[in-house]
Amino acid sequence: MRPILFLTQPIPAPAIARLEEVFELNQNTSDTILSKAELIAGIGNADALLCLLTDSIDREVIDAAPRLRCISNYAVGYNNIDVEHATQKGIVVCNTPGVLTETTADLTWALLMSCARRIVESDRFLRQGRFTGWKPLLLLGNDIHGKTLGIIGMGRIGRAVARRASGFDMRILYYDPSVDKDSLPAEYEAVELDNLLKNSDFISIHVPLLPATHHLIGAREFALMKSNAVLINTARGPIVDESALIQALREGRIAAAGLDVYEQEPQVPQELIELENAVLLPHIGSASVETRTRMGLLAAENAIAVIQGRTPPARVN
Repeated sequence: MRPILFLTQPIPAPAIARLEEVFELNQNTSDTILSKAELIAGIGNADALLCLLTDSIDREVIDAAPRLRCISNYAVGYNNIDVEHATQKGIVVCNTPGVLTETTADLTWALLMSCARRIVESDRFLRQGRFTGWKPLLLLGNDIHGKTLGIIGMGRIGRAVARRASGFDMRILYYDPSVDKDSLPAEYEAVELDNLLKNSDFISIHVPLLPATHHLIGAREFALMKSNAVLINTARGPIVDESALIQALREGRIAAAGLDVYEQEPQVPQELIELENAVLLPHIGSASVETRTRMGLLAAENAIAVIQGRTPPARVN
């Protein structure tokens, strides 16, 4: 009898095919987020779980699966899983680091450039039939080249974002007390967070969501930023106090924000949606065919390795 894996949403076909080589699949075939009751019903006889960041795998869900040996998260982050409780029960938790680094860095730059040059606003302006010809003051944005980029969190994605800045001759400031300065190019400048906020033209967030980073950027931090500053968040929504961000954008305390993540996903405040100086994306940081397939294959290999008694490629606990 083959082991059973519960899959909470469809993932790319090559990953499904790999899972089917080893597991009997019990899967949610729609792209709807399962309720807790549905998770509990689906996981009951599973030996392994392949879940998404949108699935809350808490103590109650974990306890509903007495045979569970592996939780393979289709994401880098794993704040959706009660890792401590899983560990106590001898369940291996895995994630998908590395494979989405470059794609998320690309998306970060897409947001940065869109905000700086008012790309989305300009597209909307033209589609509304308001373009009547070239004008000296039409939709003026800000240059990117030669400016200062502040990176909060110099992990894999933060470093990938910084590398891309070299083509724009940007000065790089970063805040990350845990990073080894010697592992980074000498021209990158390590600074305290307040210094970074005061001196950066563009600020990009790349820290994990932890108790210490919840609302890391709030009203006090916005007050320190330049009036022409652009804030980019492709990390986790609750790192930024959304109410404080809306106020800062409304009052012109900062120039713009580019967001791929939100405090209460998938809900986005109407006040934020109505702001012209916010570029808003539906959490697509890793959304390329190549990267989402690699994520699926890594998540599959994690689950297969645990079930077969091997060390998984990306173990969390």
